[in-house]
Amino acid sequence: MSDATAAAGPETGGEKTVTVVDIYTDGACSGNPGPGGWGAILRYGTVEKELCGGEPGTTNNRMELMAAIQALEALKRPVKVRLHTDSQYVKDGITKWIHGWKARGWQTADKKPVKNAELWKRLEAAKKPHEIEFHWVRGHAGHPENERADELARKGLKEARQRG
Repeated sequence: MSDATAAAGPETGGEKTVTVVDIYTDGACSGNPGPGGWGAILRYGTVEKELCGGEPGTTNNRMELMAAIQALEALKRPVKVRLHTDSQYVKDGITKWIHGWKARGWQTADKKPVKNAELWKRLEAAKKPHEIEFHWVRGHAGHPENERADELARKGLKEARQRG
């Protein structure tokens, strides 16, 4: 297969063959709220696919979530994923907080509606077929893939601003 979304070939892991896709995501916003963009890189071995998009009126947290959602939704079959994000909000939300939110009917501990609940539900559905490790990386610290994901997010922001 010819692109990363197809997760095209095996990576050897012990006795069995495991397909591993690395995903790097970022979100950007000009004003919060304001126009925003998201970017993602999907990498399988030497094959890469870049994705980006944006919205004219959004928040940075929504764009961080959309980057992860769009990347996972682009995968064509179940794979092992290492998702790298500079958003503690995304990492902690999907690995820790979501369990309590669901148990409380999508309310926070202080009984307020969870912000961006529809995106958290979409992210949870997008991750379901995959085995995912979430990794936090420091933003704007020279990590090449995070810097590229940031460039893609800013491209999505620019396009959203032009559509306005």
